[in-house]
Amino acid sequence: MQVESVQTFGRKKTAVAVAYCKKGKGLIKVNGSPLELVQPEILRYKVFEPILLLGRHRFADVDIRIRVKGGGYTSQIYAIRQAIAKSLVAYFAKYVDEQQKKEIKEKLLEYDRSLLVADPRRCEPKKFGGRAARARFQKSYR
Repeated sequence: MQVESVQTFGRKKTAVAVAYCKKGKGLIKVNGSPLELVQPEILRYKVFEPILLLGRHRFADVDIRIRVKGGGYTSQIYAIRQAIAKSLVAYFAKYVDEQQKKEIKEKLLEYDRSLLVADPRRCEPKKFGGRAARARFQKSYR
């Protein structure tokens, strides 16, 4: 018998978080450690947003394991929260029912679109004739 599972990803800049969501008893782990120990603690609420928004009862019968790498810590946090939200939507679409999936999706999109849709902005490459992407060296006439 096959385990009911879905795999989704969340992205922010160069950070990528892959979430593996399967039937279970409500465990959520990031790189093997529980969600409550995510560093930095100032951004911990950002990771909890999808859970607080949808309620613990929706996460009660699923286990989510997240692997995250790349980017800085802020980008990783945003990638994790997106992976959690997307994995729950995918799980509900595949194994529960369409009505609940639609409900969840609308609630998440109403709160913050970046929970389900990746941010396409990337760092602009540096060009010659200046010290940054757009900044130019100061011009002097003598």
